Amino acid sequence: MKAIAPGKLILSGEHAVVYGRPALAMAINRHAESIITPEALEEIAFDLTDLSQSERFSIRALRELKTRIHKNYQLFLDGRMGIREVLRKPIELVEFAFINVLDGLHLKAEKGMNIRLHSTIPMGCGMGSSAATILSVLRVIGHYFRVEFRPDWYLSYSIEAEKLQHGQSSGVDPYISLHGGCARFQQGAAKPLPLPRAAMYLVQTGTPQTTTGECVTRVREQHADSLIWNDFEAVTNAMEQALITNNRREIRDVVRENHKLLTNIGVVPEKVQSFVRDIEAAGYAAKVCGAGAVAGDAGGMVLVFADRQPTDLCKTYGFEALTIHGDPLGVRLV
Repeated sequence: MKAIAPGKLILSGEHAVVYGRPALAMAINRHAESIITPEALEEIAFDLTDLSQSERFSIRALRELKTRIHKNYQLFLDGRMGIREVLRKPIELVEFAFINVLDGLHLKAEKGMNIRLHSTIPMGCGMGSSAATILSVLRVIGHYFRVEFRPDWYLSYSIEAEKLQHGQSSGVDPYISLHGGCARFQQGAAKPLPLPRAAMYLVQTGTPQTTTGECVTRVREQHADSLIWNDFEAVTNAMEQALITNNRREIRDVVRENHKLLTNIGVVPEKVQSFVRDIEAAGYAAKVCGAGAVAGDAGGMVLVFADRQPTDLCKTYGFEALTIHGDPLGVRLV
C-alpha cells in the first residue's frame, strides 16, 4: 500500500499567518510517499531511504519514545530546551506520528510491519516536507487498518506532530498537503482558491542554517507586537486579487512589496537579497517562500515570477532552478 502527499509553497503571508493574518498557499507536484508492508517479526520497522535512517521498535518502545518526546516539547514550551533538541533525529517524527495515531484511534498492531518513506520535496526549505511526510504516513496507516478516512482527524494528528519540528504550527502546511489545490488560510479557517495561472519558478538557494522553528522564534522575539503585520495582511489581500485576475504586473508589484517586508523582519540573507535585486532589475519579482533564515547565506526556496526560468542568473549565484506545477489533489492512495 502506498500513499503520497504534496508539498506546498506559501505565495504570500509567511510568518504573518502565525499572528492571525492571512496567507495564500498552494500544493505543488513534489511529494512525500509512504509504503507499508506486513512483516513476520512483531516489530514496527521505519525506513527513511533519503536519509539512510532505519530503526525497529516494539509498540512498547514506541510509547516510551512518545512519552520522552512529549516531555521534551514541554521543556521547549517552558523555554528550557531548543526546538532542535525535541527530536533527536528526523526519523523520530515519523515514529511519533505512527504511535500517536495508533493510540489516538485505539488501533492494535497484531503483526509487524515496515513503513518505507521517500520524498521529492527538498527538506528544510519551506516546502512543507514535514507535513507531507506525516500525512502520507497517517493516510497509509489509516488504509492499512481499514479506518474510515476523516480529514479532521488527519489534520489534527499532523498538526500535533508538526509542532515537534517547528515549535508551533499555523496549520497551513498540513491543510494544503491534506486537501491540495490553493487556499487562503487565516486563523484555522481556509477558503479554496483557483490554482495560480501565472508563470512561476522555484530557485533553491541552499538549505538554511536555521530551522523554521528557530526563525519563527526569532521573529516573535523581535516583531511579535509590530504593526508590520498589518502591511503583510494588505500585501496578501492584494496578492489574492492579482492571482484571481491573473494580473501579471500587479502580481510582480505585490511580490516585490512582500520581499521588502520579509527583509525588514530579518529572514532574507544578504546573498538572497542580492539575487532578488538582480531578478527585479530584469523586470521580474521574487521572494523567499518559506521561513527564510536568520543566519548564514542560504534562504531555502525563492519563488520567482518571470516569463522564463532565470537559468543564467542562477548559475552566477550557484543556485539551482526547479520547475514546478500546482497539484489540485491532496494526500491520496496510489
